[in-house]
Order: sequence, then structure tokens, then C-alpha cells
Amino acid sequence: MDEHPPVIVLPPSPDGGREVTIHGERAGTAYSLFDVMEYLHRAGLPAEDMAIDDPELIEWRGGGPYDWNGST
Repeated sequence: MDEHPPVIVLPPSPDGGREVTIHGERAGTAYSLFDVMEYLHRAGLPAEDMAIDDPELIEWRGGGPYDWNGST
């Protein structure tokens, strides 16, 4: 099966924000892990600390949950 998890967090932009989609819909731009957790909560998805490391829930692209600096 070649399905993605329901939450996709894109790589950091130059300003450090990361676009977040949930079920294919844009949820917003996250500037911290707290923002991602808020989007999960609003969507009715698990928003516990363990959720950030669950590859069946979140696909982190261009860095993991602790990568927020978009400048190179």
C-alpha cells in the first residue's frame, strides 16, 4: 500500500515555517512543534507528545519534528 499518513509536514521555508496538511487539506503554517500539535488537536487527531514520532500519523519532510530553521 502506497498511502501517506494523514498529516504531512513540509520542509522548513526560509522563515522557518513549515506547511502542514491534514487529510490533503492545508491546515496552516507551523512555526514550532506546538503549532503542529494545535493543528492535530483542531482536526480531532491524537495530539499527545507520542504522536509526533508516529510515522502512521505524521510524515515529516525535509527534517524531523525538531527542525524549524529554514535558513541555510
